[in-house]
Amino acid sequence: MEESVIFQWSVFRSVLAILQWWGFNVTVIIMNKWIFQKLDFKFPLTVSCVHFICSSIGAYVVIKVLKIKPLIMVEPEDRWRRIFPMSFVFCINIVLGNVSLRFIPVSFMQTIKSFTPATTVVLQWLVWRKHFEWRIWASLIPIVGGILLTSITELSFNMFGFCAALFGCLATSTKTILAESLLHGYKFDSINTVYYMAPFATMILGLPAILVEGNGVINWFHTHESVWPALVIIFSSGVLAFCLNFSIFYVIHSTTAVTFNVAGNLKVAVAVLVSWLIFHNPISAMNAVGCAITLVGCTFYGYVRHMLSQQSPPPGTPRTPRTPRNRMELLPLVNDKLDDKV
Repeated sequence: MEESVIFQWSVFRSVLAILQWWGFNVTVIIMNKWIFQKLDFKFPLTVSCVHFICSSIGAYVVIKVLKIKPLIMVEPEDRWRRIFPMSFVFCINIVLGNVSLRFIPVSFMQTIKSFTPATTVVLQWLVWRKHFEWRIWASLIPIVGGILLTSITELSFNMFGFCAALFGCLATSTKTILAESLLHGYKFDSINTVYYMAPFATMILGLPAILVEGNGVINWFHTHESVWPALVIIFSSGVLAFCLNFSIFYVIHSTTAVTFNVAGNLKVAVAVLVSWLIFHNPISAMNAVGCAITLVGCTFYGYVRHMLSQQSPPPGTPRTPRTPRNRMELLPLVNDKLDDKV
């Protein structure tokens, strides 16, 4: 009886973790799209900078003031040698995601983002000369095919937005690969990751945002009808973006890797559905089929990755060092826990 109660509580906690993760993630995406489309605040660099500032303050309060999470100490030298390069790629990733949201629908952007497993495997193969089993390459076929079908049949296709989303996948893959080497030896959780990376990202993005979008933001202040309600929405999106990091940390510790993978792909489907209900962007039947094929391919990739990770090496096989400078087969999660940061 006691075991049954524990199992039911575990299932309830997992479901609750997934639902609040979906809620924060979809809300942040929809709010960002609303800011660009409905508020006519077409400044993705500034929006990203606001998110980084909110996340920097939030992480400081959680770790230093409320002490909800213990601080992982990092040597000052490592902050510049390891954290700063990661923050730079991290910043590019977030900015490209917001830029793509300005020009293409949420449904199309989320589908392209599912291309990340393919770009990660290809980059590791080209740059690090890693070798992958044929099952990994086979699992990428439906992902690539679904992306091609979705792109060809997208009714609101925009080349600039498409390229931004695609390069965002490359930035995400680069971040995943760099994290294995640059953050080797540090057991970062999502909150500590934001604590160290968000201030660097703010510093990196602040000056370009002022130079590129400063005049446009000032003109928007003078021409927009309801400035203060709009600013509340913009800064609320930054606060919710920080809260998303708590939800990621909670869901990772409450679910298995397979559940996390499946839930991540279903999250994309939920975001596509909610964005269609709100913005009514046209979606053709073949476009929906392409999106579905991509998500099924991502789920299959996650399953293959999990099955390979469970296989024991033959007796006498030396353990492979956990560093990408050696020929290790690094198989990242489809929805890597760092992907949704900020």
